[in-house]
Amino acid sequence: MAIEIGIKGLAQALVEQEDTAKAVGSGDLLVYATPCMVALMEGAACESIAPFLADGESSVGTMMNVSHTSATPVGMEVRAESVVTAIDGRKITFEIVAYDECGQIGRAVHERVIIKADRFLEKTYDKI
Repeated sequence: MAIEIGIKGLAQALVEQEDTAKAVGSGDLLVYATPCMVALMEGAACESIAPFLADGESSVGTMMNVSHTSATPVGMEVRAESVVTAIDGRKITFEIVAYDECGQIGRAVHERVIIKADRFLEKTYDKI
């Protein structure tokens, strides 16, 4: 099987105290932090293509163009839904929408690149 346009992904979470802007340092309010929403979005995209990767392959995020349009309080469920919209060699593009229990809270265009995990880590750790 190969990665195809239209493949969908889903990630869900309960907003906890440690997911707030105040806790992660991206603001001073007790609301769902943008970095946590971005991680949820990446998770949906990553998991959607994982079954199609060969042994030893992984994917890494290389671009995220995101808008966070509605605040979510602690205790509310959030979810991110991704869909593959383009494939260019090893680069996969996704459109992702995030929701809380009251509606849409954000949108993103995200790119991931398929890599050989061992080679990627070797190159990374050669920096030190």
